[in-house]
Amino acid sequence: MQLDKTDLAILDLLQNDSSLSTAAIAERVNLSQSPCWRRIHRLEEAGLLKNRVALLDRHALGMDIVVFATVNLTATGRQNLLSFEEDIVRYPEVLECYTMTGIWDYLLKIVTRDMRHYERFVRETLSANPDVRELHSHMAVTEIKNSTALPLHTQA
Repeated sequence: MQLDKTDLAILDLLQNDSSLSTAAIAERVNLSQSPCWRRIHRLEEAGLLKNRVALLDRHALGMDIVVFATVNLTATGRQNLLSFEEDIVRYPEVLECYTMTGIWDYLLKIVTRDMRHYERFVRETLSANPDVRELHSHMAVTEIKNSTALPLHTQA
């Protein structure tokens, strides 16, 4: 799908505040409401707008621990990969999971209330997984930047 500057502006507005009304978006991108709604609908149909969600403040909710865990599996055959991935998507503590190049098979971003909860999650869930051979925890100390906004300005 070919995106013009107006499409990118609409996407940028929505990724920063999905609660904006079509009228508010139309005003900010200098369109009337109907053409703006049609563009938004076209972006949704093309799959560029996946979800409209509220971003929660993890600190206000008492979730103070962020861990980046690196994982190696016992074997990297197709069945082991699929089995591990099917398990991982069921764990709400795991916010993100990536396959990796290099010495690690996976990188996980995990959020928990406190250190005890993380330790319990590792002992009872991750380490208990028969596919996991090696797990290393990297505790985040200070959050410098945390954004869900994609760098759309580089697309223009």
